Amino acid sequence: MPNTIQSNENYPNITESDSWYERALKVQKPITQTLAKGPGQFTKGVAPKYLQKGKGSHVWDVDGNEYIDFNAAIGPLSLGYTYPAVDEAIKKQLEDGITFSLMHPLEVELSELIQEVIPNAEAVKISKTGADVCSAAIRVARAFTGREKIFCCGYHGWHDWYIGITSRNAGIPEAIQNMTYTFEYNNIQAIKEALDEDVAAIILEPFIFEAPQNNFLQELAQVCRENGTLLIFDEMWTGFRIALGGAQEYFKVTPDLAVYSKACANGMPIALLTGRADVMELFNSEVFSYTTFGGEALSLAASIATIKEIRDKNVPAYLDEKGGIIKDGYNEIAKEFGLENMTKCIGYNCRSMVTFAPEAGNGLEVKALMQQEMIKRGVLWAGFHNMCFSHSDEDIQYTLSAYREVMPILKEAIESKDVKSYLKGEVLEAVFRKTSNYNIKPALAKA
Repeated sequence: MPNTIQSNENYPNITESDSWYERALKVQKPITQTLAKGPGQFTKGVAPKYLQKGKGSHVWDVDGNEYIDFNAAIGPLSLGYTYPAVDEAIKKQLEDGITFSLMHPLEVELSELIQEVIPNAEAVKISKTGADVCSAAIRVARAFTGREKIFCCGYHGWHDWYIGITSRNAGIPEAIQNMTYTFEYNNIQAIKEALDEDVAAIILEPFIFEAPQNNFLQELAQVCRENGTLLIFDEMWTGFRIALGGAQEYFKVTPDLAVYSKACANGMPIALLTGRADVMELFNSEVFSYTTFGGEALSLAASIATIKEIRDKNVPAYLDEKGGIIKDGYNEIAKEFGLENMTKCIGYNCRSMVTFAPEAGNGLEVKALMQQEMIKRGVLWAGFHNMCFSHSDEDIQYTLSAYREVMPILKEAIESKDVKSYLKGEVLEAVFRKTSNYNIKPALAKA
């Protein structure tokens, strides 16, 4: 869509946002349904807290301020807000009903489509959220192998088997915590040394921002096969973005199981588990994983329409092209102002992230400063470029021009060694994620 954002002389008026926030504090615990959308990730006092509507790549907050959105609703907006083909599919299905007393044909139609586009999809299971299908994959892997231990890398949801190894593990029995281990991405040697006959599955995000090195994914698949351990790709972020068939298509590595959500329905809640028929067969008898809303028809219709748009319009190629312009453009601007050693945009083009070196100062303060200045200029910024099909050339060029305006402010603040004094709002809170303090050890050491 054409860019209608204008650089503001003042920071946005967020009176209405703050009013909703005060009301929410009285009735909600926690205040947000997902951490990445919460006020801790947006500098309080400057950033809006509530959005009212979206169209294409733009959103409007409850005070009427307009922004270019590079958060993509924390991933699900692969095409864009109120995308016509998807919305029409939802409206058409709404005329016939939402949830039914028996199965719906769209369940079959979607599964057939998934089988066409996802390499490992000998069988398909449909659910509602990413955490659901991650946990279903872990459960069926344990049942199939007769083993208990899990190795993981990345973020895999809120369920006990995973969250037990993080700092937010209150309420989870120690016995469950002791069955999951984390490993460092690209460290195949550590995995080889730790792998033993009781590891049911290795689950990982095929990449987060770092690229696989030295055929890491191919070697991992081989190691798993040799050990009788199932390989699970968590493709919440990579699926339908890096390629139509996700990371397994892009890297030509076929995992035993793979899980998808976010991008596959352009904002409607749905999740998919794909995998080997012999493993998935256990869901018919031994393994229980069901949900009333798994066959909810609006999301099924939206997913079919979304995947067809992604396929027919080659959306991954668009995300790669446009995402590359903004990633490379950011790095060129940083170099232009002599900040190439202080800040860098990293990752694959479809989803890149702005990073700051320790030498720049407190990372959360530096990020908060960049955020407040980008929000002032009409870009809803959280450090990521989660590209969608509606991001236009005008959006990208405007965003780069905003970066060019902000970079000298950032430079001045870094050189002052007092970044915090430049902030109009509160410092950001640390993002919850388990990506360090890896706890796998050589197998013999655990004996």
